[in-house]
Amino acid sequence: MKYETQKVALPFFMVAMALFTLQVVFGLLAATVYAFPSFMTDVMPFHIMRVSHTNLLIVWLLIGFMGCTYYLMPEEAEREIHSPNLAYLQLAIFAFAGAAALVGYQFGIHEGREFLEQPFWVKVLITISFLMFLFNTSMTLHRGRKTAINLVLMLGLWLAAVFWLFAFYNPTNLAVDKLYWWWVVHLWVEGVWELIMASLLGYLLIKMTGVDREVIEKWLYIIVGLALFSGLLGTGHHYYWIGAPSYWQPLSSVFSTLEVAPFFAMVVFAFTMFWKGSRNHPNKAAMLWALGCPTIAFFGAGVWGFMHTLSFVNYYTHGTQVTAAHGHLAFYGAYVMLILGVITYAMPQIRRVQPYNQVLNMWGFWVMTSGMCFMTFTLTFAGVVQTHLQRVLGMNYMEVQLQLELFYIMRLGSGIAVAVGAGMLLYAFFGPAREQVPAGGTQITAGTGSA
Repeated sequence: MKYETQKVALPFFMVAMALFTLQVVFGLLAATVYAFPSFMTDVMPFHIMRVSHTNLLIVWLLIGFMGCTYYLMPEEAEREIHSPNLAYLQLAIFAFAGAAALVGYQFGIHEGREFLEQPFWVKVLITISFLMFLFNTSMTLHRGRKTAINLVLMLGLWLAAVFWLFAFYNPTNLAVDKLYWWWVVHLWVEGVWELIMASLLGYLLIKMTGVDREVIEKWLYIIVGLALFSGLLGTGHHYYWIGAPSYWQPLSSVFSTLEVAPFFAMVVFAFTMFWKGSRNHPNKAAMLWALGCPTIAFFGAGVWGFMHTLSFVNYYTHGTQVTAAHGHLAFYGAYVMLILGVITYAMPQIRRVQPYNQVLNMWGFWVMTSGMCFMTFTLTFAGVVQTHLQRVLGMNYMEVQLQLELFYIMRLGSGIAVAVGAGMLLYAFFGPAREQVPAGGTQITAGTGSA
């Protein structure tokens, strides 16, 4: 590890993984209710399980992004983090706000807006913490080297903060509410977060392939352009049925189709860089995550998103289990796998060990990814059946749910597989280290076992 303050990332990774574990637990509880509707009805209602599951996802991904930024920024800017103490303070504030919101949900304390259920004071704390983070990283960038990686990363993070401000706007008109609600939810996950994803992926490829930075940066600019071009107007595919003008239906069908392009470009980008560069980097597990991330993201966000994004298809599939299938695989591929890949790459350097527990890490990759893919298939089949029975034949919603019981049981089984894979990864990250880096050793680089 070249810069001492890269260790600032470690507590962020630890908190993120703790919340990731809780997210998986609440996901299993919710999946169990789908299969066995009476499960825990007197202890914790289903909507509390669901809001806990989705909010934990958002919170731990944000903390993960922060940890990834604190890890790569010193190397990219070629200087230490501006203020490590400020980083620890903003993590404490963010973690407290997230924990307070989670506890509040268990007692029915929330604002009721999906993904933005946090009470007002929690939103204020999150904003303060995020601004502290942006100040700390922006000062580091301002005083250091500017690269395409850290500039695109900071652009994505600043835009995420800007669009977060719409979470404070809660109009009484439901159509207007949904219009601006998507400015947070969609423009994050299908817009500016893609900039964060592309820059972090580019960083991993620079470190592990040995391909010239200039080549990777050219690809990065193309991907960023595609993401912003398609993602901004692609927001309109959420405006089909909320009372917005009808021109959003043809316009957004076109731009939503184009949203596949940046994810396909990322797949080509990653595999091309590994093909051109060195493929004997010692951290094979990190290489696996770096290639798996854009691949699964392409299918989850790209292919499964396209399956029901056209207005004349979405008319029937909107709000069915097809949406759940797309959401699970898209989030997992684009952002969960990305952060797990950066942690896989970073932990050996942070803990001063050679790549360790790699076989267990890669087993975790395959078990968790297989479980998530199987979950996506079962939810897709459930959604197709649901669409036909409910939206075409007109059957009652609860009658249709009884017909989907087998799919829900299979989904629960795949969720258990995801949990097992997550456990393998956590042990690989934080379990006993096998081989220490010799005293005075430096960071492992592409093509060698040591630097």
